[in-house]
Amino acid sequence: MTLNELLKNSTKEEILELYSKALDLSDEDDFWKEKILPYVDAVLSVLLPLRDQKLLFTPEGRVVEEINQEFFFRWSDLICLRTIAFILEESNEKNTLVRTDYKDVNYEKIDLQILGEYLSSFKVNLTEEDSLDFPIANYNLHTGMLTTIKTLIK
Repeated sequence: MTLNELLKNSTKEEILELYSKALDLSDEDDFWKEKILPYVDAVLSVLLPLRDQKLLFTPEGRVVEEINQEFFFRWSDLICLRTIAFILEESNEKNTLVRTDYKDVNYEKIDLQILGEYLSSFKVNLTEEDSLDFPIANYNLHTGMLTTIKTLIK
C-alpha cells in the first residue's frame, strides 16, 4: 500500500503500525526509531480528524480536497505543526474552524493533547504565537526525521 492510499483510508493506528514495521526493517538507528513514531503520531493526530471532517487546509488556510503525502509532509514541518496547533486551538475555543477559506462549515473539536505534548517536548512555544522561539537544533532534528519518514513508506 502506498502512503497516499494509507492517508486516504487508514486509521492512525494502522499507519503507525506500518511505520513501526518499516522502521524495524530499515537500517535506521534506534535513536531515529524512538523519535519518528511519536512525530508521525503527532502529525496524524490532527490531520486525520481534519480528513474525517473533510476540512483539510494548507498552512496558509487554503482548502484542500484530498489528503496525500505531499500534504502530510508539508504539515510535518515543525513550524507548520506549530501553526496548526494555534489554528486548531483557536478553532476549538470558538467552536468553528478559523483562519481558513472554509466558511460556515460544521467543525468538531479536535483533541490537541498528543500534538501539544509532542511540541512541548521539543521546547516549542505554545503560548505566544508571534514568538517563534525554539532551539534550532530541534528544527534540524525534525528535518532529518522528515527525510527518513519520506523514505520509509513510498
